[in-house]
Amino acid sequence: MELAAATQAQIDSRSLAHAQALVQRIVAERHDRPSLVSRIAIEVGAEIIEGIRQPGDDLNSVELSKRYRTSRTPIREALMLLEKEGLVDVPPRKRPRVASPGLDEIREIYRARATLFAMVAAETARSIDQKGLDRLRAGFRDMELAYRAGDFNAFVWANVDFYELNTQLAGNLTVKRILDSLLLRTARLRRLSLARPGRMARSYDDHARLIAAYEDRDAQLAAALIQSNHINALAALESHLAPEA
Repeated sequence: MELAAATQAQIDSRSLAHAQALVQRIVAERHDRPSLVSRIAIEVGAEIIEGIRQPGDDLNSVELSKRYRTSRTPIREALMLLEKEGLVDVPPRKRPRVASPGLDEIREIYRARATLFAMVAAETARSIDQKGLDRLRAGFRDMELAYRAGDFNAFVWANVDFYELNTQLAGNLTVKRILDSLLLRTARLRRLSLARPGRMARSYDDHARLIAAYEDRDAQLAAALIQSNHINALAALESHLAPEA
């Protein structure tokens, strides 16, 4: 797909760069591929996360080959990488397309994340030191600045960064690996959820309370707050997707 000039003009370059960095981190950590294959996967994956490519859209290998001035083999390899991360479907004998997860799968993912992040929040609250707390406060400050400025894209990525910092501070590498495996699958969904009316304000309030729970070293409250935030995000997605389902 060649992106039209009108579409290009609507792209937030900073947000797209964040999406590319996220895909690069996951792809680089999990897959050892030639640089061109990685570049294609990073750029196409970021376009999916940013909503430039919509669920169900065809991913025409011929058009992508023209765009990247390469044969179809690197294109196929890049799309297979994205299939492993849940962003692309590659059906047998059919054209690859942007993945379109069903509502049941989305529920499973969000409930799993809610449970795992409750564990992360509890461990963080119990073990956090002053340096870690200062880092979380700084991460929340980025969310606050974006929220007060009404900068939706900046809020989305501050939210992503805040949760990544939580998983780092918890120190549970097994849980972090599982959450990372779900990260690209939920990045586009997070945008959909936070775009629902009133959702960004609710998310901001939830995280302000979460910071207070961390400051009090209240593991039980921190776990409840972060789990509630995920359940509320799922409810926002259900209200958006259920009529389509």
